[in-house]
Amino acid sequence: MSTEDRATQVVVIGAGVMGSAIAQVLATAGCHVVCCDRSTDQLAAAARLVVHGRYGWERAVERAKLSAADATAARLRLTFADDLAAVASADVVVEAIPEDLAAKMALFAEVGGRAADAVVLASNTSGLPVVALAAAAGRPSRLLGWHWSSPAQVMSLAEIVRTELTDDDAIATVTELAVRCGKHPVLVRENPQAWGFVANRVLRAAIREARLVEAEGVASAADIDAIMVGAFGWPVGPLSVLEGASEGWGDDRGGSVSTLLG
Repeated sequence: MSTEDRATQVVVIGAGVMGSAIAQVLATAGCHVVCCDRSTDQLAAAARLVVHGRYGWERAVERAKLSAADATAARLRLTFADDLAAVASADVVVEAIPEDLAAKMALFAEVGGRAADAVVLASNTSGLPVVALAAAAGRPSRLLGWHWSSPAQVMSLAEIVRTELTDDDAIATVTELAVRCGKHPVLVRENPQAWGFVANRVLRAAIREARLVEAEGVASAADIDAIMVGAFGWPVGPLSVLEGASEGWGDDRGGSVSTLLG
């Protein structure tokens, strides 16, 4: 199967800040995407965000990042659903629900019972044990981590997380799909005893130290952020990084961000 033919049917589970953005990126890349969420209100919000949000298709056209024709085509490739029926015909399923291990395991147990044997399952977890999710799905060789950076429409990193049981074909499928999305995939190995893989382990350490510096009275939070942006070229400082990840990147927020916690 060629790269262009591979994994064109994608289901994204979770229509929050990250899930809706991931669905948008995948649809823009030419995939046929169903974004699922139990909440109809969340689905309605996601449908608005992918079109009218700060990094939505309308702004992409205004900024000449995307042609109007391509934006229209992408919109037609993205649908929303309040059930998981689309999982049965998916090539790839991307989970993007909140960081709750029990909830993710329960979801993957259900997905594992619905999906075809060849489907590749990917979790956007920030650092929960991928091996536990794989076991819950009942197909440990077909599940891996695909940790996106926020905002997903802008950031280029694709942190691909393999366990000791992930097969090479699953890795290749997600890696090729990430490239189709314009991302730069980096493959890492999971250490189930450590939270955060690579990006968030390092970022978490930076946030912890920044908070200590602030508590010591060495510098204010705003100044710490300004120093890290100025000294290392971070798009946003470590003490500002969580807000955008959890609440989205509205017009009143400055800049984009690197890989986020959560």
